Amino acid sequence: MAIFDSVASDYDAWYTDKKGNFVDTVETDLAFSMIDVERGMNVLDIGCGTGNFSIKLAKMGCNVTGIDISDNMLDIARKKAAEENLPIKFLHMDLNDLKFKENEFDAVFSMAAFEFVDDKDAPKALQGMLRVVKEGGQVLIGTISSNSSWGKLYQDENFNKDTVFKYAKFKTLDDMKNWNKEKLAASGQCLFISPLSPEEDYNYEKENELAEKTVGGYICALWKK
Repeated sequence: MAIFDSVASDYDAWYTDKKGNFVDTVETDLAFSMIDVERGMNVLDIGCGTGNFSIKLAKMGCNVTGIDISDNMLDIARKKAAEENLPIKFLHMDLNDLKFKENEFDAVFSMAAFEFVDDKDAPKALQGMLRVVKEGGQVLIGTISSNSSWGKLYQDENFNKDTVFKYAKFKTLDDMKNWNKEKLAASGQCLFISPLSPEEDYNYEKENELAEKTVGGYICALWKK
């Protein structure tokens, strides 16, 4: 998709400063505290972008397939994986139309992709993810919370007019839980620090201090088949 192709070359710059690196760390810590990952698992990373989580999963010993709708993002992901000698398979594919067999993966993982899934399509997209995961397998979705300070900033028209977030459809944790209550196994949130806070506030001491006082900017839900 063109809107993601246009930002691919600058996408990883977000992780290079203290703020972006901390955001990635707390989101990663939350995700891996919820999903059970073991060496040798076959994992599908949906909306893999430039391969951030695909590479993390591969380094943990997983056999990873990453999909995305942006060819430019996928090209960068392939280059990064090759530089680290990681045998990750990257494919151009829409998360709304998964071209995989039933019960093909041990786990399905999606971080920061459902911001761009319409509300009405999200339950069906989750059902597609559950279709391709094995019995007893896990599906984890992480996304920006609409009712957090981060979600409110990204929905502000003055902020998002020149970003991909003007196309986003943000969700709440309650929204996610309602996509499939029967198979919901866990939920969580992180990133309690405001996006407007100074860089020196981006540390776990401040994160933990705010955890009981505000809505997390990033939310995750886990389903088990």
